[in-house]
Formats: sequence, C-alpha cells, structure tokens
Amino acid sequence: MKRGEEAWAVAPRSRWALPLLIVAALASAGLVFYAAGSLPLAAGFGATILTAAALMMWYRHLFPAAELSSEATPDWTVARAAADASNMAIAVTDRTGRLVCASDLYGEWFPGYPAPPGVTADHSLTEALSAVARAAWRDGEAVHEGMVQGALRLDVEAARTGRTEDYILWRFTPVRQPSALDDVNRFLTGEAGRQLGEAGIMAAMIGGEGRIRAANGAFLLRAAGRIDANITGRDFAAQMRVDDKGRLFLAREEQGGLPLRLLQVPLKRAAQPNGMQSSAQDGPMLLLLIDEPGGGGGTSALSYIETLLSLLPFGLAMADRDGRILFVNNAFARAAGIKPGEKPSYPGDLVVREDQAAVADAVRRFAVGPQMSGDIAVRMRDNPDDPIALSLAGVRGLGEAAVLLSLKDNSEESKLKRQVAQATKMQAIGQLAGGVAHDFNNILTAIIGHCDLMLMRHTPGDSDYDDIQQVKSNSNRAAGLTRQLLAFSRQQTLRPQTLQLPDIVADVSNLLKRLLGENVRLEVTHGRNLGPVRADPGQLEQVIVNLAVNARDAMPEGGTLNIQTYAVPAVRVREMRQQILPAGDYTALRVSDTGLGIPPDILAKIFEPFFTTKELGKGTGLGLSTVYGIVKQSGGYIFAESELGRGASFVIYLPVYTGGDAEAPVAAPTPPRRAETWGTGTILLVEDEDMVRAVAERALTRQGYTVLTANDGEQGLEVLHGGGTIDLLISDVVMPNMDGPSMVARARQTHPHLPVLFMSGYAEEQLRKSIDIANVAFLPKPFSVSQLAEAARDAMGAVTVAE
Repeated sequence: MKRGEEAWAVAPRSRWALPLLIVAALASAGLVFYAAGSLPLAAGFGATILTAAALMMWYRHLFPAAELSSEATPDWTVARAAADASNMAIAVTDRTGRLVCASDLYGEWFPGYPAPPGVTADHSLTEALSAVARAAWRDGEAVHEGMVQGALRLDVEAARTGRTEDYILWRFTPVRQPSALDDVNRFLTGEAGRQLGEAGIMAAMIGGEGRIRAANGAFLLRAAGRIDANITGRDFAAQMRVDDKGRLFLAREEQGGLPLRLLQVPLKRAAQPNGMQSSAQDGPMLLLLIDEPGGGGGTSALSYIETLLSLLPFGLAMADRDGRILFVNNAFARAAGIKPGEKPSYPGDLVVREDQAAVADAVRRFAVGPQMSGDIAVRMRDNPDDPIALSLAGVRGLGEAAVLLSLKDNSEESKLKRQVAQATKMQAIGQLAGGVAHDFNNILTAIIGHCDLMLMRHTPGDSDYDDIQQVKSNSNRAAGLTRQLLAFSRQQTLRPQTLQLPDIVADVSNLLKRLLGENVRLEVTHGRNLGPVRADPGQLEQVIVNLAVNARDAMPEGGTLNIQTYAVPAVRVREMRQQILPAGDYTALRVSDTGLGIPPDILAKIFEPFFTTKELGKGTGLGLSTVYGIVKQSGGYIFAESELGRGASFVIYLPVYTGGDAEAPVAAPTPPRRAETWGTGTILLVEDEDMVRAVAERALTRQGYTVLTANDGEQGLEVLHGGGTIDLLISDVVMPNMDGPSMVARARQTHPHLPVLFMSGYAEEQLRKSIDIANVAFLPKPFSVSQLAEAARDAMGAVTVAE
C-alpha cells in the first residue's frame, strides 16, 4: 500500500473533504457577490478558499502520520502478550522514562514494576543503566553486562523501537552459570573417567527423570557389552536388577555377575531464570558402582582391595603364600622399574641375582605364621648401585593374598644424594688440586729460575742453549697446567671488570674461526636488553674457547657451533623451578653444537678434573673443569644438556651486575715501568723452600741488590731487628712456625713504611681476603728471574713515588 493510499485507508471520511470545500467556496463566492455586487471580488474570495483547501490536502498527502498522530495509539495489550510468550524479562519506556509495558517475568524479578534504570537501589548501577539509556537514545542500542540482582547475574540490552523510535525496549537476560552437569559429563567421558574404570569403578550420570546422561567406559563395557555403546537416554533402572536378598547386579551379567555397591552423589543444577535451585531429590545424580567386597568370597574382597591400592600414591604390591605376585599398583611399578605391559612373576625377579634368595625367603616367612612386618635392603635390577628398603607385611583374610609389599620411589632422593656426594667429592678434589698446585709452583719456580740463570751464561748458538730453552718451555707448560688446577679449585687470580658478554664473544670470534676449521660453521646471535656482568674478560674468553674446542671435537664430520647470549629475568628463573639457580636477573651464554652428544652416564662426570673421553695423549681432562671453576669463581652457574645424536649445549648464567656489590680491592697505582731492572739496596728474602730461596737470592744478587735470607717468619724478624737497614721485604705467604702475613704485621710496628712483596703459589684474590695489610705487592709463583727483578723494582719504586 502506498503512502497516500494508507492515509486514505486510515481516515476514510477525508474523501469528502475536497468536494465539500468546493461547494463551500462557491457558496461563499455567491454570498460575497450578493453582498458586495462585485464579481472579481467574489471570484478572488472563492479562489483563495480553493487554494487553501488544495494546500491542506497536499500536506495531508505528504505527511499522513501528522494526521494520524493524535489517533494511532499503540495497543500495549498485544505487546505485553508477546513479551510474556517470549519468557523473557522485557520492559518498554517512552521518552519521558515512563514504563508503558512490561512482561510478567520482569515483575517477578523487579517487584512493583519500577521503570528502568531505577530497578535497583544500588546508586552506581542506576548510573550505569542511565548511561545505557542515554547511549540507546543516541546510538540506537546499548548493552550493560554483569548486573547483579539477588542470586541472578543479568545482561541488560536497550534498543530504540517504535514506528518513530520514540520508545526504548529493555531486555534482561540471565547469564548462564557453569553447570556441575557439564563438569561431570566431561569428567566421565574424559581421561579421569578412563582412570576410574581402570580402578574398577563404574560411573554414570542420570537426570532427574532417571535416564542416563553420560557414563564412563567401565560402565558401558559391563552394562552394554561394548565400550563404545550408546546408552544415552536409556532408563538406568532397566540396566540393573535386584535379587531376593536385596543385592544389586547389572542386568546384563545375569547369574554370573558380582553384587555391586551403589554410591549416589546428588548434583545441583545451575541457577534457574527465577533464581531458584533445583531440588536435590529430583535433580540429576552421579552414580558410582563398585563390586561388593563380601559378595563373592575372597576373590571379590581382593578385587576391592586392589581397587583401593591402585589409587594410592605410594608403591604397593601383593603376593600369595607361594611368593607369586598377584597385584602391582602404578607407583610400585615406577619404583621397581617395571616397564608397561611387563608383569613379573615373583618379587625376586625385580632385584639383582645376589638378593633374590633373601627376598624369596622373606616373602615365605611373612606369608605364614603370625602377622608381622619388617624391612630388608635390596638392590633393584634396573638400579643396582643404590640399595633401597623393601617393606613386607603379612596379611590375612584376603583370599589368596598373604604378603603386602611396599617400595618407595626414591629416585629423586637418590638423585639428590648423588648430587651431594658429587659436590662433596668436587670440593675435596678442589682442595687437593689447590694444594698440589701450590707445591708444584714452588718446584716450577726453582726449575724456571735455574733455567734463566743458565741462559744468562749461554748465548744463542751454544750447544746447551737450545736444551735449556726446551726445559724452560716445558716448565711453562706445566705452569699452565697448575693454573688450570687453580681455576678448577677456584683459587686462581681474577681481574674482574664490568662488561657485556657480546663484546667478549666478538673479541674471541676470530680466534674461534681459526680453531674450528672449515668443516664447522660458527653462528653467533645476541639477545636484547642484556644486563652487564662482572667477570675477568680473559678468563671468560678461555671459557668460550674451551667450550668451542670441545664442541669441535664432538663434530668429527663437521657441523654448526652456535653461541647465543640472552637475558634471563628473575620471573623466568622462577618459572624454570631450578633448585640450584637462585631467583635473580642473569645474562646467559649458551654454547651448543650439532655433534654426537654426551651419554647420560658421562654427563654427570664431565666437570670432574682429569676426566676425558679422548684418546690417550689427546687431552688432559681439565678443559671443562677449568670452565666450571672460572664460572663458579665469577659467581655464575653452568649446566650441561645433551641428547645422543643431537648435540650438546652448555648454558652459563652470570648474575647481572647492578653496582651494589662491594668492589674488589684495587692495588695501589704503580709507576710507569722502566726497562732497567738493576737496582741497589738491601732486600730481606724470607722463604721456607730452599730451592726457591736459592734461586731468588742468586737472581736478586745478579741485579745488584744485597740479599739477606731467612727460613721462616721468626728468623726474618730477627734479621730485620738486627740493626741493618732493610729496603724491601720479600716473603712467602705460607710458612711453618710463623707465616708471612704475621711476620709483616709485626714488622710494620717498628718499620711502618717498609715495602713488602708477597710471593705465593696460591691465588692473590684468596690471599688478599685473608691478609689485612695495606700497601703490599704480590708476585704469583712460578715466576722467572726477570719477573722477580721487575716486581722488586716496582715495589721499591712505589714507596719512592709515595714519599
């Protein structure tokens, strides 16, 4: 219907309006002509009336609603009936906010039919609904989610409606709460339902009408004969039968079945639209069925006990009087190393051959006679190195079962024991290595010193010159070996600096390319936002080189060596759940290869000194132990990861340096070193090793010094107080009777400005922590004649500069 036609259909009387107006215009024109006697005046008056009528009709034709607005009132009775039929809470408000229509459910939820947004006494919620109304008038629709009304949680929708959109339609929809029925349904049809079935527990969920909603596989198998059977919607009572004694059975099993015990767990539905909960009596239920323990004699009782034991978290097994295993739960199988699908016949099959007779005898003793319990120590077949306790207890009244066996899964405990033993062994080896290195350094000092003295009497070309040079070269190699021992024992001298790991990797990259060869490709990647670390750059370079050389040797056919640096924040450290690595910010260095990998039995030993898998003469076994010592001495941590055939990775975590740590003691600035090592003055040399003292005395005498010697600290003090002038005191640190620091402390009381030069085979860092003496120099052993002369010159020169 067209717009004009609709107007005519709504107001039929308007059809006669135009003819009546024409008649009225003619009559009016006649009256004017009769009264005025003027024909033009009468014609003009009639034309004016006709024109006004035509304009009025044309306006009605264009805007028929204007004519109808006063008459077309909505029929709210029909709207209310439609709202009630939708079973929704609906309300309609006009532009003044007046409630003009609402459903019955709206009145139930909001007694008294208040007009939105004033449906609640909560001021903040009223403001939120007012904002929804304003948004609906402006945009046409708006939504507010999560309105709380009593026990209900509602979503509110507002939308403009009506022919001229002069009304707002409000819809209040309850938010569906998670249902216990959904959770139980997923529980029964998922992994948990399968595990219940394996434990011998049948489970089904029925609705309030008694029909099956869901069931686990164990119930389907016994009730319908197939684990994939579809019995949803069937009457649960039809699947069961009750005998004359009131015992419950599955209908399908007829006379051969076992009596069942039924457990009922009422389930509550989610909140209904009216805010009420369903009654527990007529609501859905979770039904659990297990075999009745006393229904079939010992066999049923044993089945019930097995069901219970299978749910326990610790290892339990049962054996009969002859020692045969009847049942093993999962925890016992894990602790005993029983593979899936494997079922041992006797407990003795689980232990080493030497313990089989003891286990069999214990089972027989506990199976007969009075009930008793006890433990025996056994070694399992899959782990013969760690004895564990096997507990046995005699049981009665369970049919064939006579002995209960208990075995604790102590794999984690054994792992911790091995780690503690390894740490203790490494500490002991470190102390031994430090002591050996100290004594070895004394020997090397004498060898290198005598070589230097002999070289002073020979010139290149002499027959003995090359031999002496070779002895000195080998001595220097031995000195490098002692430095590795000190690195492993964390007793070497470090010069820590604040640095960035990518800079160290960049410095050593060119050297690595030459060491790796053409068959190994080097890939370097750096992460972002790396924190600075504090370490000795030279020692870190040695760490990277040692790891790279090991990786190269693990890739005989070639491969890829990848070096990565990345940040590890404290949050990630906590997520790693690493027991050894404390929570904190770290900068990590990962060196990984694509080589052969490291076997698990070797992985635990790789950081031990002198342990190597290389051929005889191809390695000292100190590469990784040196890496371990440097990392630990730098305050970091190192972990090895490997998988056979897929390479190995070494990850180093160095703590981010924040500047709050105590700075390492810095030695006094030394004056510019001069090339001339000749000097004058008197030097007191205190050394308990005769060979070192002899070499040092000859070396210093040849440099022009007057040298006085002493065997220990007490003799040194006697010489010092003898009356002569001493310009420099050179002393060993560790000596019998009185050590060097004690001697120097007493000497400084009478000679406060006496320069002191300590020499020792131990690490300078360790010595400076234990020696509380200012203005002392340090010379590590082994040293050459020239190094000793330079150290003596610098020590005496430092005092001169200070004065």
